Amino acid sequence: MKTLIIDSATNILYTALLVDKDKKYESYVLGKNDHASAILVEIEKACKTAELELKNLDCVVVGYGPGSYTGVRMGVTIGKLLATLEKNIKLYTLSTLLFMASGSKGQVLSTIDARRGNVFGCIYDMDTMNYVVQEALVEKSEIEHHPHTTSVDENHFVVDPFKVVTMASYVAEPRTLVPNYLRQTEAERNLNA
Repeated sequence: MKTLIIDSATNILYTALLVDKDKKYESYVLGKNDHASAILVEIEKACKTAELELKNLDCVVVGYGPGSYTGVRMGVTIGKLLATLEKNIKLYTLSTLLFMASGSKGQVLSTIDARRGNVFGCIYDMDTMNYVVQEALVEKSEIEHHPHTTSVDENHFVVDPFKVVTMASYVAEPRTLVPNYLRQTEAERNLNA
């Protein structure tokens, strides 16, 4: 099984390529609103390292948010294109918050800054594979009061790509995949105001 894994919704662009039980490539590229310049380069590096062409992938797993609107759309769009253009490639998704928590143990507080004292956050128990606190847009101080073993944020996390694959959900119709924004864009909020 040849699996490309990408998440571009945080300040860290994560890319990995697994071939069966081998991790052939993994990278964490720190950026600030510039993942567009690196995402295709990282995918190309992953394929070169594994000595395979994109069309020979079996599946792609993408983080589908929440997080940076542009970042979320980049990863989701690449996943949708691969699964739509190459019929043999299956698309899977996983919450970016769970991507970030996947390399930790116990109850993990996973947060992404949503500005003005708010975060996209959840607490996920990696031992039981269940939410302790569901994903939501909340005040940072509100979610931090819940008991948790460890915490990760959009700048500091380690991904376990093998856990990501087991946690991901299959998308039967890639064209219908909608990113998990957890709130309207600022432009949409202004338009509705």
